[in-house]
Amino acid sequence: MKVSARNVFKGQVSQIQEGSVNAEVVLTLPGGEKLVAVVTLASLKSLGIAVGKEAVALVKAPWVMLMTESEGIRLSARNCLEGKVLSVTDGAVNAEVVIELAGGSKVYSIVTRDAVNELGLAAGVSAMAVIKASHIILGVPA
Repeated sequence: MKVSARNVFKGQVSQIQEGSVNAEVVLTLPGGEKLVAVVTLASLKSLGIAVGKEAVALVKAPWVMLMTESEGIRLSARNCLEGKVLSVTDGAVNAEVVIELAGGSKVYSIVTRDAVNELGLAAGVSAMAVIKASHIILGVPA
């Protein structure tokens, strides 16, 4: 599968909580990190998503927000993934920041150069990738 999303996370569905219209799907990554995605019940059924099955989570890099000082802050975003900045690649306006999670997965984020400076993002700095559950697109093997 070739996709334009910078973040492609392969994992196993570990939990599903169905609501009246949507379902929360928890995907456990190989390193143990968990991603929560919200999908419609129609998508859940048409994709055959079930506990124990393999799935892929796609997240475009601009949808990944970054934080460096998270102590005492509570967010509504379901996915807050801690790691260390692996690299920062500057562009004319934006920069690509790569965070490596403890389990080895990499999270790519596109943020402004101003944000890189304000947050002090550089290789080795601890940072948190924040992803809303509604910004995760799930796919399954054909």
